[in-house]
Amino acid sequence: MKRFFISILVAAAVLVAITGLAIAIGGPSKPSAMPSINDPFESVNFSDLPKISQFMARDGTQLAFRYYPSTDVAGKGSVVLVHGSSATSSSMHVMAKGFAAAGYATYALDIRGHGQSGVKGHIAYLGQLEDDIEDFVHAIKLAQPSTLVGFSSGGGFVLRFAGSSKQKLFSNYLLLTPFISQDAPTSRPGSGGWASVGVPRIIAISVLNGFRIHAFDDLPVIRYALTDENAKFLTSEYSFALAQDFRPERDYQANIRAVRQPLRVLVGQNDEVFFADKFASVFKGAGNDFPVTILPGIGHISLILNPVAVQAAVNTVEDMDHERPNQVSSLANI
Repeated sequence: MKRFFISILVAAAVLVAITGLAIAIGGPSKPSAMPSINDPFESVNFSDLPKISQFMARDGTQLAFRYYPSTDVAGKGSVVLVHGSSATSSSMHVMAKGFAAAGYATYALDIRGHGQSGVKGHIAYLGQLEDDIEDFVHAIKLAQPSTLVGFSSGGGFVLRFAGSSKQKLFSNYLLLTPFISQDAPTSRPGSGGWASVGVPRIIAISVLNGFRIHAFDDLPVIRYALTDENAKFLTSEYSFALAQDFRPERDYQANIRAVRQPLRVLVGQNDEVFFADKFASVFKGAGNDFPVTILPGIGHISLILNPVAVQAAVNTVEDMDHERPNQVSSLANI
């Protein structure tokens, strides 16, 4: 019996040592800058970028967004844009102007942990981003029908939100080449060179989370392939908590099945980060056969900058709105 207990103690000590080692040295490395992600924004005209506005989240933090008024007095409703990994609201400037010109009151968010919202790369707890979106909706009183639009990692987060208990806060959902999962057929290795992931650290912290130990949730687990200049004002790395929240649920198929609101997906045929031709099968395989449109000649970043892609996004939202002409706000029921 004594020998048995000694064996248990030795095994536990080894497990603790391995976990500690994974946490200590199993973090992400610094990837080389990825030109196809960094360079396209250099040609964008930001001279008419709206000033930052703020709303107060439930924890008292002032979170940032940019407002683009509709050019149509009557208005068609509202659109809320969620940027991709490491980015800020300004990355959605071209897309936001397209929706505003089409008659939608448009809002581009600095998701907490990015831009001028909170501490870069960090959130306080898993689920805080969903709480922030709910707080934003109640603070702004969006014109209806309302659509939540997310790009890349932001698209993955929008899918997470669309499959959550808060999904009725929006009428529709649009995913622009969304991150689904590192295990999904859509993902290229290393996101095509965009991200370096500290897999050992993620595994170790996940194990500790299973025992309700969250002491290491603030450690970095992902680093992005930014230029040194862009890293000065963008978010170059994510903590474990942010990396786990700014994406779909771990069981992404269950997340997809839980969506009950209208949802559409747009991807660029030449996407360098994801496999465009795999998205339709992922959604169909999960049991929710949402329409997926592949845009010829469009890459990852050009999906939010190219005029043809922007118009396709506007048309997709209009189509969802027309399918529900009598849609009314469901906020009173939340």
